[in-house]
Amino acid sequence: MNAKTSNRALIFRILMILYIFAVGYLCFNNFKKLPDDLPKMLFGIPMDKVAHFCMFLPFPILGFFALDHNKWSVIETIGKILELASFGCIFAGLTELVQSQLPYRTQDIADFKADALAICLASLIVFIVDIFLIKHNKK
Repeated sequence: MNAKTSNRALIFRILMILYIFAVGYLCFNNFKKLPDDLPKMLFGIPMDKVAHFCMFLPFPILGFFALDHNKWSVIETIGKILELASFGCIFAGLTELVQSQLPYRTQDIADFKADALAICLASLIVFIVDIFLIKHNKK
């Protein structure tokens, strides 16, 4: 790993830690006191599900670029992306379990589905970017 790659990975590791704290705050804080005039839907999708999708979209991106991905083969890249997606879904599931224990929050399988959809979509994007833009341009 050269110095430029090392610095980039360090920045993404720091961003990943900050991101996890931000998701924790958003998932476990009491937002019942929000104004009533906030939109309830976006293109027919409940805003809560949109928020969950947006919260978990960065997970595979930050996680992948926090690792030393430049030396991986295509198979190794696929494996690492699947590991990150699995860990992201476990993280999303755990947030829902914790929410079920909080008196001011509720557990919702639809929230988990939005989280998992975001993780899967971002994982696919990471794969395409890494294989077709990053690794392809190094040849």
